[in-house]
Amino acid sequence: MKFDEKINISTLNNIAITAGKAILEVYNSDDFNVEVKDDNSPLTRADKISHQIIKSELLNLFPEIPVLSEEGKDISYEERKNYDRFWLVDPLDGTKEFIKKNGEFTVNIALIENNEPTLGIIYAPAYQTNNAKTSGSFPGVLYYGEKELGSFKQIGGGEVIKLPSSVSKDYSIAVRSRSHASVEEEEIFTKYNVQEKLSVGSSLKFCFVAEGLANIYYRHGPTNEWDVGAGYAIAKYAGAVITGLKFNKKNLLNSSFLVENIN
Repeated sequence: MKFDEKINISTLNNIAITAGKAILEVYNSDDFNVEVKDDNSPLTRADKISHQIIKSELLNLFPEIPVLSEEGKDISYEERKNYDRFWLVDPLDGTKEFIKKNGEFTVNIALIENNEPTLGIIYAPAYQTNNAKTSGSFPGVLYYGEKELGSFKQIGGGEVIKLPSSVSKDYSIAVRSRSHASVEEEEIFTKYNVQEKLSVGSSLKFCFVAEGLANIYYRHGPTNEWDVGAGYAIAKYAGAVITGLKFNKKNLLNSSFLVENIN
């Protein structure tokens, strides 16, 4: 799908940025109001605020497209199995990183069409890269990708950079989670001759592969579809190959998957 008058990348980016700025207000207040969900994962006031902003904006602009969000996931499979397209949202990915205050959390918005992400936006409002600006039209870093256009990165409202923007090395660099590790992960690293390992939280791991900072991202064990939808689009439309992920399944949990961009 190409963007038209109804679905515009700038409009969607602005929704993510608005939600991200609201998250930052909570982040800087230290009033997180942390709860524990049924799956033992944390939930903060920022998760709820971001969810309300994104859902409200998307339904206001695109009332015909349903929203499936981590904080509003009670849509039965019998209903959603017939969806031709829907929004897949994680209003605050990396809540553990948010609570740790390391800046490695994101807002994730994806458009799923015929059970495939065709558009993804990842906004990291508190994340600082080596050349990140301290001022601009928005804080932090924005990544977005679309099937027909490719993938892009923008820091602080500055120059838009086409991805991948880095040159791959002669050996493999892996990006891994700060919160999850496994024996199976090490086996994959050996298979691909990984000689350098980077750690980062949330969906930023997909962005590292899309950007060319890493060649390999392997995740062993469960994630949810909203954790990976936006990152899938950004990495894939930057040239990565992704195996092990499917969307709009009866069970929204994913098993292991691999993202690789070996040139």
